[in-house]
Amino acid sequence: MAAERILIFDGGYGTSIQKFGLQEADYRGDLDLPMDQKGNNDLLCLTRPDIIKGIHAAYFAAGADMVETNTFSGTRIAMADYGCEHLVWDINLAAAKLAREAAEEASAKDGKRRFVAGSIGPTNKTLSLSPDVNDPSFREVDYDALKEQYKEQCAALIAGGVDFILIETCFDTLNAKAAGMAAKEAEAEAGREVPVMVSFTITDMSGRNLSGHTINAFWYTLRHLNPLTVGANCAFGADLLRPYLSELAKTADTLILAYPNAGLPNELGQYDELPERTAELIAEWTREGLVNAVGGCCGTTPDHIAAIARAVADAPPRQLPQVPVTMKLSGLEPFIIAA
Repeated sequence: MAAERILIFDGGYGTSIQKFGLQEADYRGDLDLPMDQKGNNDLLCLTRPDIIKGIHAAYFAAGADMVETNTFSGTRIAMADYGCEHLVWDINLAAAKLAREAAEEASAKDGKRRFVAGSIGPTNKTLSLSPDVNDPSFREVDYDALKEQYKEQCAALIAGGVDFILIETCFDTLNAKAAGMAAKEAEAEAGREVPVMVSFTITDMSGRNLSGHTINAFWYTLRHLNPLTVGANCAFGADLLRPYLSELAKTADTLILAYPNAGLPNELGQYDELPERTAELIAEWTREGLVNAVGGCCGTTPDHIAAIARAVADAPPRQLPQVPVTMKLSGLEPFIIAA
């Protein structure tokens, strides 16, 4: 499919969930939990599965070839904010099954194959940086502990039937490496192939993530995972993301997936960019041959995805470059040792 056309990814989930105006009781359901659950969107996979499956269905109806599970915060370390660490396996398993059901139902209607990516967020901790300015060596979590938490999430998603593991919004490259190794270990234990997808997040106009890596340094650091896709999401709208995708398109010998926000947020934290404008900007990427798959992140809706699908329907996918075989290393910058 990717050789024939540009594939369509889904859009944001928080934006769609907010439209339901849910209260704390909607999030909590019948669960006996000690803390306020409002805003715990992942928990809705257990307490309001109808809403989450409905959002998946809406994205498929809009033209998506793939949706991600509603599990961006589905690790024990992230769920600790809500006292829901004990529900991590159940949340991820339910989320994968909901997305899988929506995919199969969409395929049954028109015969087109649909896919599910298990969403792995960056957590609210960072391995590369200290949260204590007075102690640069301090870390709230270490690599091995974070990898094990990611592995639990990956294993549940794989058990629920995902096709891929999507390590997204990577603001810390070391976190992404831990997630990547966790995904590979969970894949091996499951006994079936579950390719990895990775997505970089730029945190400022220098084009770096929070741990200081450029997009190509990020790619060289994670290339050993042999990801199905590499790309970028969140942070910017499609206009500001374009130059960084242009860099990556020249060096990545795999598919590129990019899903920007609906522009930049306004002073109220809301996204005003209309679907047609987002689609127009993404169509410019395709004319430059930058991407193989596109979708949306914060602020995007099924309307955005439908507009994007229309805009790129006849555009050819990016052709993978012939990249010379050389030693490629990275610190904060890419470093190539050429003969």
